[in-house]
Amino acid sequence: MFAVIQAQGHQFRVEPGVEIELDGTGEAGASVSFDKVLLVGTDGGDVMTGTPTVAGAKVVGVVVDAHRGPKVRIFKKKRRKQYRRTAGHRSALTRVRITEIVA
Repeated sequence: MFAVIQAQGHQFRVEPGVEIELDGTGEAGASVSFDKVLLVGTDGGDVMTGTPTVAGAKVVGVVVDAHRGPKVRIFKKKRRKQYRRTAGHRSALTRVRITEIVA
């Protein structure tokens, strides 16, 4: 069984046991549920699509860990003007393992 969920403006195709990364921080071991389920499919080929979401469907997961993403460097330059600026950031990410899909 698989599902397509919408979380934080992104769509993810998930199955039980799959890990996804979301923005923000979370407490390890906490339970997370996603109510915006756009599509649910079974192994037999049956597919339920929502308009826009599937009524009564829910995806449940557990927070594995919270970590920081890779370092991103931003460099601005204007040639012949002696203008250079360097900035950067690391995003806080949360890894969530999907445990079950309730259709």
